[in-house]
Amino acid sequence: MVDLTQIVKAYDVRGVVPDQWDEPLAELFGAAFARVTGADAIVVGHDMRPSSPGLSRAFARGAAALGVAVTEIGLCSTDQLYFASGDMDLPGAMFTASHNPAQYNGIKMCRAGAAPIGQDTGLTEIRELVEEWAESGAPEAVATPGEINRRETLSDYAAYLLDLVDLTSIRPLKVVVDAGNGMGGHTVPTVFEGLPLDVVPMYFELDGTFPNHEANPLDPANIVDLQKRVREEGADLGLAFDGDADRCFVVDERGEPVSPSAITALVAARELARAGGKGTIIHNLITSWSVPEVVRENGGTPVRTRVGHSFIKQEMATTGAIFGGEHSAHYYFKDFWNADTGMLAALHVLAALGGQQGTLSDLVAQYDRYTGSGEINSTVADQADRAAAVKSAYEGVEGLTLDELDGLTVASTDWWFNLRASNTEPLLRLNVEARDAATMERVRDEVLALVRA
Repeated sequence: MVDLTQIVKAYDVRGVVPDQWDEPLAELFGAAFARVTGADAIVVGHDMRPSSPGLSRAFARGAAALGVAVTEIGLCSTDQLYFASGDMDLPGAMFTASHNPAQYNGIKMCRAGAAPIGQDTGLTEIRELVEEWAESGAPEAVATPGEINRRETLSDYAAYLLDLVDLTSIRPLKVVVDAGNGMGGHTVPTVFEGLPLDVVPMYFELDGTFPNHEANPLDPANIVDLQKRVREEGADLGLAFDGDADRCFVVDERGEPVSPSAITALVAARELARAGGKGTIIHNLITSWSVPEVVRENGGTPVRTRVGHSFIKQEMATTGAIFGGEHSAHYYFKDFWNADTGMLAALHVLAALGGQQGTLSDLVAQYDRYTGSGEINSTVADQADRAAAVKSAYEGVEGLTLDELDGLTVASTDWWFNLRASNTEPLLRLNVEARDAATMERVRDEVLALVRA
């Protein structure tokens, strides 16, 4: 029996090439994608990893063999692929392993209009078909295969984003951009061209071996170069994109990281202003208390969800939300087919900063009101056992509320924490927030002592 459960995750395909998957398997994924979506035409793109062009072309061949027309958009960011899927109203496949090391690759898939494909929305059926065909042979090709055509979408993508955020009248800003040798080096020059920005580029050379640092700005070690450069240049801010450039991290003029929760609150306030002070904003349950507070202050309705893009996108579709944000710097926009785009969030930050005279640290202070621990991972032998121990320690304590929307969340009037199990590793993830640093540290240490006992 062929078993692909190791590489077909909750939201995407991801594994080591060629050890876990290769071009013949990619071809079967293309055929399965065509079969499950039932589409006459699809769009396919890829990042800068050495294995991406071959895998992407194999996938296109697999779909074309079943009579599906394929538009290849070549090198692109993941949000550029979502743009193409939304703009052309076609199912799409993006070949990337995001921030994973060079030997990895993967596929992020969506239906027409960038609607996500995950475990419960087609990915399981795709995996089962590929497993079946890997064992018994590929499906029979149709008499007239679909055509494979090329199309350039970068300039349309840039124009679409710049139509959503007006940057023409902002004051000149100096911005350092760390592309991490990922797809930000492909998208930023086109999107930022002609704007009143003095761009200082870092690691814009597309190189899927990531020679300078991992393209994962969530790890503080990977933004050290950016922080130093912002201070050296006397820049107004710094931006860091991950490998497939769908996430954007921000540092202020002092080189200090700006919390993704603060960015979520800032963008939410701007999107609510655009919508006339009404609208729903989605935030996951480990974003700061600041987010729902700012949303309410600006006339909006905050809706709390589980962590993960499929939950956010589903809730956005259900509620008609105008914007959603996660602690991991994924930002979702109704005007972008409910898909996530770090670039559009970055444009909002630039517009907000350039539309006034103060510094970024002053601007975001109003959105960053509490002290957070950041995500702390603990390796444990038995996730359920340790989580149960934490729950029993806090259950029934007066003045505390407990919920299990996603892991365990415990809250008082002065602090909250969330403890979640990783789906893919033997880890428990802890996030703590409080009104002051001393309280945050006390709660953090209490919970960690229970987790690591």
